Amino acid sequence: MAAHTHREHSGARLVEEAEGVLTAAGEQWTAMRGDVFEALAAQERPASAYDIAESVGKMRGKRVAANSVYRILDLFVRTNLANRIESANAYLANTHPGCRHDCIFLICDDCGAVTHLDDDRLTGALRDAGRAAGFADVRPVVELRGLCNECVG
Repeated sequence: MAAHTHREHSGARLVEEAEGVLTAAGEQWTAMRGDVFEALAAQERPASAYDIAESVGKMRGKRVAANSVYRILDLFVRTNLANRIESANAYLANTHPGCRHDCIFLICDDCGAVTHLDDDRLTGALRDAGRAAGFADVRPVVELRGLCNECVG
């Protein structure tokens, strides 16, 4: 598998890295954006905007509208701070936000666990096929569904 290397971040270091990437993209790191990112990064499984809104609401002690969270999550996806799991309409924090590449996600149909793979040959071939078909700004979204080792065993 042709993969590349990148540095995985977690905890406070992940939040710092995300803030740096967002501000380098010309966006502001507001308190609300910080809270949404922290809530997203704390999730063990892909989370919906409603899940994140509920978590942020608990942190802030007041209700947070899901549509506000959706807008922030969309910004995070555009700036590579988060990945959207299309088939589940859910989001994952990108643990290497400074690294731009296409991800392949393996999603467990039983427990919802997600494993992230990098295979630049595969995603590159998909990009090339899209361009050959006349598409521009091709962004492969690859999701494979099945059962993880925990659920099989």
